[in-house]
Amino acid sequence: MSSVLSLALFDLDHTLLPIDSDYAWGEFTTRIGWTDPVEFTRRNDEFFAHYQAGTLDVHDYVRFATAAVCARGPQAAAAAHERFMAEVIRPNLHRQALELVRRHRDAGDQVVIVTATNEFVTRPIAQAFGVDELIAVELERGADGWYTGEIQGTPSFRDGKVTRVQQWLAARGLGWDDCDMTFYSDSTNDLPLLEKAHVPVATNPGAGLRAIAQARGWRILDLFPEHA
Repeated sequence: MSSVLSLALFDLDHTLLPIDSDYAWGEFTTRIGWTDPVEFTRRNDEFFAHYQAGTLDVHDYVRFATAAVCARGPQAAAAAHERFMAEVIRPNLHRQALELVRRHRDAGDQVVIVTATNEFVTRPIAQAFGVDELIAVELERGADGWYTGEIQGTPSFRDGKVTRVQQWLAARGLGWDDCDMTFYSDSTNDLPLLEKAHVPVATNPGAGLRAIAQARGWRILDLFPEHA
């Protein structure tokens, strides 16, 4: 029996979901009255544009994105997230994405979601996909046990995804040579990890990643043609 771990890694936003969960959470908190609609939308759009351009300062963004959660506290935040799952996320859990994850799981692959969105937003979403292993931006907790708005450790963003996957493997006594890795992503921000994967799959790719995938002969998968 082979000792090589078959690993299926998935980006989340615009890869398994046709939306950006981080951006959608921000819009949701505005809708429920947690943030000033004009100022929050202006800054959220600004950060999103930086993300798409590959110029995002992830530490600044996480402070901004988690400010309302930090201020409201754990009970209110948990209740709001349940409503967010029901109203925003579950309508965007598409059959083709759920089936893709299920096929890998049924084949015996270790499935991991690797996302630049923070753990508060994404852990319930990963669970909705039936995925227990989540590599997300980890949030620092203060003396009171609640989030401070700062990032703990290496953020799983751009090169940081490679670092975090390497740490995940090392914690299991494994290295890159001990796994056969497929990675699905939509974004050029994920090029460092796509280039490490044995099977890179440009999934719902933006124009930049689509061109790179075509030039390099990578598989291209359009899960959500209706959202293209």
